[in-house]
Amino acid sequence: MFFLQLTLSGLMQGAIYALIALSLTVVYRATTIVNFGHGDFVMAGAFVVYVLVIYLGLPYVPASVLAVALLFLLGVAISRGFIDPIKAGPHIGFAMMSISLGYVLRGGARTLWGREVFPMPRVFDIEPIFIDELVVTGDVLFISAIVAVLLTVFFLIFYRTTVGTVIQAVYQSERGATLIGVNVDAFHQYMWGVGLAMGAIGGILIAPISLLHPDLGASFLIRGFAAMTLGGFGSLGGAVVGGLLLGVAEQNFGFYINSALIDITAYLVIVAVLVIRPAGLFGKTVTVRV
Repeated sequence: MFFLQLTLSGLMQGAIYALIALSLTVVYRATTIVNFGHGDFVMAGAFVVYVLVIYLGLPYVPASVLAVALLFLLGVAISRGFIDPIKAGPHIGFAMMSISLGYVLRGGARTLWGREVFPMPRVFDIEPIFIDELVVTGDVLFISAIVAVLLTVFFLIFYRTTVGTVIQAVYQSERGATLIGVNVDAFHQYMWGVGLAMGAIGGILIAPISLLHPDLGASFLIRGFAAMTLGGFGSLGGAVVGGLLLGVAEQNFGFYINSALIDITAYLVIVAVLVIRPAGLFGKTVTVRV
């Protein structure tokens, strides 16, 4: 019974990791850039909601929608103002730029709020559900439902719409996509916006249960990156599977072996995958410019 409870809790936690991994994958699939500052954008989305709700008195749901929209616009602006100008340089420049932008956000949050931890307001007070001896908390149930809906919508867009076809065309060949009339630069900008908006959703869902502080995004970046690595770079389904497996592994390793493993499971996964199967479970080897 302990194993079932731990697995259930892991799947619920893994749903959050899956959402963050998916938002990382969106940017990577569109641009072959891994946004190493993504965790701080997750944090920024949560703090925007905090400011709108606590300081400006907006209801939680409209504040969340506005925060997601603001992070989308920030993503577009970052792509246009900081990523596009360095495209002619080495690929590592993108990594350094994304890390630097993330630290700017984190530093700004620390300047305004220090290292204090803030409670986020809860949206719904949902009673836990008991299934025999299994317990599903209201917070986890709400978060999992939202993540499931978002993932379903996202996969439908990717694989059942013209937008999804364009995304796959650009991923396979930017030059080919340009020849058929796709504005690749604008596409990259919008996909950066989508990636940051999804990261903001992750932060908004995470903060009420993990508390809010400027370093919130750091640990979730590592977990999202580990999930993407496990599932395979560029694989949308792999990002989801990787997130769920990571959540289950954390809970079971922490209970059956040592609780300290909860904090390092993501690192162990990254090391193991890169050594044993660098392409991940569902990824394919992709040639990128250096």
